Amino acid sequence: MYAQPHLDRPAPAMTYDQMLERVRYDGAYATRERAEAATTAVLAALGRQIIGDERVDLAARLPIEAALHFTGQVPATEHLTGWGFVKDLADRTGGTPATTRWDVGAVFTVVAELAGHELLTRILTQLPNGYALLFGRAELIQAA
Repeated sequence: MYAQPHLDRPAPAMTYDQMLERVRYDGAYATRERAEAATTAVLAALGRQIIGDERVDLAARLPIEAALHFTGQVPATEHLTGWGFVKDLADRTGGTPATTRWDVGAVFTVVAELAGHELLTRILTQLPNGYALLFGRAELIQAA
């Protein structure tokens, strides 16, 4: 019998149920099911955009169920801008850009908290313009 390897995964700052409750509260969703639908769609879309160490580090900070939605996607070969991300997600879910932007904001607020300042900065450095605002940060653009 072989010993099963196990990940030395630190316990996330919140459980999946707590995460969904936060998304439900921040997004003002009427039901947990609606919050969960938004969470899974947004995490899957984000999983298509983040690669490398940032992907691994973020997955380690998410509750395991959220990490599975996030890492269950193959990263895209082309990164979308923040607005492109919202439009693509709206197309995939059948939502409007306005409601999808709301969903993204509700989920990204919680993801930003779980990621922490340093990791979120690394993630935003990797992504094209427009994501900082989605995560609730100012979008700083360097002068040419």
